[in-house]
Amino acid sequence: MGHGEDTRLDRLVTELIRTRRRIAELQAREMRLLASGLDLALERIDAASASRVRARDLPLREIAAEFATAMRVSDRTVQARMGTAALLTTRFAATLAAWDAGRIDAGHVTAIVDAGCAIDDDAERSRYEQHVLGIAAQESPSRLRTVARAAAATTAPAAARERARRARDDRSVRVFDLDDGMARLIADGPAPLMHAIHDRLTQMGRTVLAAAAAEEPSPAMSDQAARERYGDDDRAVDDTHGVLITGPTSFESAATGDPGSNRSPFAGPSSNGTLSAGSSSDDGPARDRRTLDQVRTDILADLLLAGAPAAHGEGDALAAIAGHVQITVPALTLLGGGDDPALLAGSGPIDSDTARRLTAAAPSWTRVLTHPVTGHPVVVDRYRPSKKQRRFLATRDEHCRFPGCRMPVRRCDVDHTVDAALGGTTSTENLAHLCRRHHVLKHHSVWTVRQRPGGVLEWRSPTGRAHLDRTPASLRNGPSRVGFVPSDSVPDLELIPF
Repeated sequence: MGHGEDTRLDRLVTELIRTRRRIAELQAREMRLLASGLDLALERIDAASASRVRARDLPLREIAAEFATAMRVSDRTVQARMGTAALLTTRFAATLAAWDAGRIDAGHVTAIVDAGCAIDDDAERSRYEQHVLGIAAQESPSRLRTVARAAAATTAPAAARERARRARDDRSVRVFDLDDGMARLIADGPAPLMHAIHDRLTQMGRTVLAAAAAEEPSPAMSDQAARERYGDDDRAVDDTHGVLITGPTSFESAATGDPGSNRSPFAGPSSNGTLSAGSSSDDGPARDRRTLDQVRTDILADLLLAGAPAAHGEGDALAAIAGHVQITVPALTLLGGGDDPALLAGSGPIDSDTARRLTAAAPSWTRVLTHPVTGHPVVVDRYRPSKKQRRFLATRDEHCRFPGCRMPVRRCDVDHTVDAALGGTTSTENLAHLCRRHHVLKHHSVWTVRQRPGGVLEWRSPTGRAHLDRTPASLRNGPSRVGFVPSDSVPDLELIPF
């Protein structure tokens, strides 16, 4: 990239930052106007009450309708936004001020309010708000959402437990008809279970595709590597609480409960003209040309309708695959003497009872000692350095360390910050998890990165801008925790007593 192109890109980025700041300021201004409209409506409602007018909420409807016609949206939408505006002005004034100043945007505001609205005590809510605002200025909304939920659960543990209990009571499975003979199955349930289901389907799908390609399956293969190999459009699990599956509304014999069939429920020509699993042509034997998403859906149908992956061969091998999740538990919570929340890596807080059940059934676990101020890991109790380093890094990073990326570590590469070929050491001070997309960006573009103390990665863009990526633990600033790392990420695990 030439100097002239650098200058042009720098101008574009500068203008983009200025524009986004202005957009944030205007969005905050709109919220203040909506809040003022609600105040006016309440004044008129009080006057209507004094006059004994029957429809007491009529002033609110009138103002909402006036705003709605000006904004070209429905009046019900305006009323909902007025309620949000009132919440911001009365309970999250510091967040609104930061938005008004252009330091955060609408996504950050939503993450802060959604996680903190259950905190009733004003002093506790203020502490929570100041903590997450300090992080919001440097993190993406998706990352902030996880941090905000953890901070809210730590600030008001009783409210978090009650909220989790109510959410758990609302677990459900629903189906919605779509066009073209398709339907959507949605399961809402506890996050550890849903993430484990997705992880198991992913591992089983990769095993099927690897076997079809006469390859040895690689559990450590990143999602990007799987996409490059199989042409998949797989996406990282973000902030979902359930599993969403889209597929045909009817299936052939294997998917309708016939455990003796080994035929895929989607056998035959696919929508793009290629041949699916179980199909054949005059040109040669059958080939499995399904994507990883398609195989995951097919295996889910097998498991739910036939009780086993009967339509995919290698039944015993697939059935032996278990789903994995990584959780982090404060030591006192694990022992039943604390209220700090356990955390599901890449998702957010989970209730203590679920965490204790998971730890009781875990085949192995790692004790992590964290810094009392920064909260980042400083010691991991494991022998044999290579395993220790990998466990340390999995616990420290939790996800890809490029700013804003939340790809879980199990789908990332462990990268030397300074290339080993250039003298970089294989140490925790020179290693970090990067997803394949950002691994390639680091090595084949002008982007650079260096490690600073405490696991902080300092990225520098082609225009010279510095972007800091801190460890998830330092953002949470929590107490000492026990981290649970998937047992297949490092072989031959020994159980260390705590």
